[in-house]
Amino acid sequence: MESLFFGCDLLAEGKLRVGYLFSLVFMFIFADRKKIMVMKGYMNRLVWMVLVLGIALSACKGKKAKADEKNSSKQDYAMETSKHWMKWQADSTVLIWIQDNAEDNKLMPRGLFPDAPDSLMHRLGLEAGVPSTVSVFLMEREGCLILFDTGNGMPDSRLMEGLREARFAPEDIRYVYLTHFHGDHIGGMMRGDTAMFPNAEVYASRAEYDAWMQMPAERKAQVVKTMEAYKDRLHLFEYGDTLPGKVVALKAVGHTPGHTAYRAGKIVVVGDLMHGVALQKKYPDICATFDMDKEAAIATRKYFLKLAAEEGGALAGMHFPAPGIIQGE
Repeated sequence: MESLFFGCDLLAEGKLRVGYLFSLVFMFIFADRKKIMVMKGYMNRLVWMVLVLGIALSACKGKKAKADEKNSSKQDYAMETSKHWMKWQADSTVLIWIQDNAEDNKLMPRGLFPDAPDSLMHRLGLEAGVPSTVSVFLMEREGCLILFDTGNGMPDSRLMEGLREARFAPEDIRYVYLTHFHGDHIGGMMRGDTAMFPNAEVYASRAEYDAWMQMPAERKAQVVKTMEAYKDRLHLFEYGDTLPGKVVALKAVGHTPGHTAYRAGKIVVVGDLMHGVALQKKYPDICATFDMDKEAAIATRKYFLKLAAEEGGALAGMHFPAPGIIQGE
């Protein structure tokens, strides 16, 4: 039986030649030829052997198909890359990562994770900080050009440079989908008092919009100014809604009251799910101080990590280290 499965593996890998197989069949038929007196005996044994080989081959095909399916679900999506820009593809969806922060090798400070003990940070080699970025994502899907968040909008921000490298201009952006309203996500929507994306329809969760409108004036000033500039093109959605491009808005609250993840096939843009992947992916109970509701943030983090692991999908995060995307494990 062990040799049969060994042969099955060889067959699956294409390592046994047809001639060798026929030699095995021939030897099997005539191994006991002194006791086989008539052609009927030969034919019966031949039919039996063919059936066994057929079953073995079917098992090999099934084994190979399952392996191929597993490997396909965890495929490497990378297509093109440069230092601050990477293009990925999964099925018919193209996702472009753009690093917005000017400095390379950005670290989230150790103090951002006060719940992480020093012994753990030392063991992980993260005493100096956790590798991170400020990132945005550009998606081509179902004929739609979608920008997920817009970065800081600082003079040295790289969003515009990344768009040019992708051969797009701000006027080409048809949709802007916001994960939440923190300044490093909506800052790039404005140039002074002017909307940076003149042709874009802006989408945000109603929960996020309503929560920020309730905040003190000094805290929401940037949000109010930005939303006012896009008020004629602002669309507020509910979780579960399907947006243009067949992108589904998913509840991902905790970091902010209306934090949103966006699903496009096997790719989920998760915003600020994690500020320190090297720490929080393995220890999702550890929060960054930016998380407004820690319990909800932990539950959200665990949910999306489990989702990616079960489906073999990819998570794209605005503070993941370069190149901004991780695959489920």
